[in-house]
Amino acid sequence: MTCISDVGLDIQDDMGRHEVGFRDNTVKVPVGEGGCRFESHFLINKVPGNFHVSTHSAEQQPSEPDMTHIVHRLRFGMDLQEGKDVKGSFNSLANVDKTKAKAISTHDYIVKVVPTVYEDISGNVRYPYQYTYSYRDIVQFHHGGQSIPAIWFRYDLSPITVRYKEKRKPFYTFLTTICAIVGGTFTVAGILDSLIFSAAEIFKKAELGKLS
Repeated sequence: MTCISDVGLDIQDDMGRHEVGFRDNTVKVPVGEGGCRFESHFLINKVPGNFHVSTHSAEQQPSEPDMTHIVHRLRFGMDLQEGKDVKGSFNSLANVDKTKAKAISTHDYIVKVVPTVYEDISGNVRYPYQYTYSYRDIVQFHHGGQSIPAIWFRYDLSPITVRYKEKRKPFYTFLTTICAIVGGTFTVAGILDSLIFSAAEIFKKAELGKLS
């Protein structure tokens, strides 16, 4: 990614929000030669919109912008409780690596957000939204020449909500499992008894010389 002093976060949505150079809850840490690690946490409205990392808010545009990057983490909504292993697409963009792309490419992530409700066994409710995405990268030009490259995340919310709810297994499930174990044990014991009896009969016949 390009120089730390130039990079900023811009937020837009269909309700008319347009913030250039968003700074609240934002941290930029220098990495390598001219790169940075960019972290931010912010609220969005439940309408289609986008947020993008760019140099749009810089006082002076860099002569050689570089938008190659790695997405370490992108989450919507609350995190799941620690220790909860729930199958789902809660961090689909984890470790997506675009460091081999062209430096001047604009990266476009089209994100479909799925509202998700997670209720634990104690009745505590969390909203760890899931998402899927598609991707493209392009080098854009306009009448004045090349456009400023950026990393875009264009999101929209699905009308469908996924709900997870923890439940204890009913007591009859325990009884069914016990019955299955006991029944299996008796079946195996019956088979072993039959094999031992048959082997004993064959041995007796062999001793009496009655094997044909």
